[in-house]
Amino acid sequence: MSANASHEPIEHVLVVPTRLFHELGHFQGFNTDTERYIQTLLDPAHTSFRPRNEVEEDPSFKQLIPYCIFRHAGEVFHYKRGKKGGEGRLYSKRSIGIGGHISSTDQLSGDRRYSEAMHREISEEVFLESGFKDACVGLINDDETPVGQVHLGIVHIFDLDAAKVRPREESIIETGFANSSELIQAVDEFETWSQICIKHLFG
Repeated sequence: MSANASHEPIEHVLVVPTRLFHELGHFQGFNTDTERYIQTLLDPAHTSFRPRNEVEEDPSFKQLIPYCIFRHAGEVFHYKRGKKGGEGRLYSKRSIGIGGHISSTDQLSGDRRYSEAMHREISEEVFLESGFKDACVGLINDDETPVGQVHLGIVHIFDLDAAKVRPREESIIETGFANSSELIQAVDEFETWSQICIKHLFG
């Protein structure tokens, strides 16, 4: 019997070769040039689905992660990551981003699969009880941490009609909305991707 026989099936997640990211233009931190990257990164010619447990430790691939920020009347949704579920390496950190992996179980293809996965992740993590307009505003890369070395964030801002976001996942605790000055004042309490977004989008 294999080691995984008695466990849930291994999740397969969307990745691109890190080499492709370097060919398009490696950067550290935040990059607003979405046109330069997005179409190529989401092109099925370059993407593949690989076992998550393998690529989490393999910096030769970048897992593409939609990273969604909710904003209403100049205030940004934030929360703390609790013990249950989620990425264990980010436990107890504050965050302004909701999102996660694009899975092989997301049914559509190309850009549509990405959009489907983004909205699935949102609905799994929070109750979004407001109308919104969303825009892709940039990408995050952080090769200075083990988590960052294997992920590439695609940042979306959702401008909400009302400040109505409630946690659905047990790992999302201590939620609220804060203005940019409050976020900047507490920036060191946030996980790295949130720090990068706070400094570049709201600093």
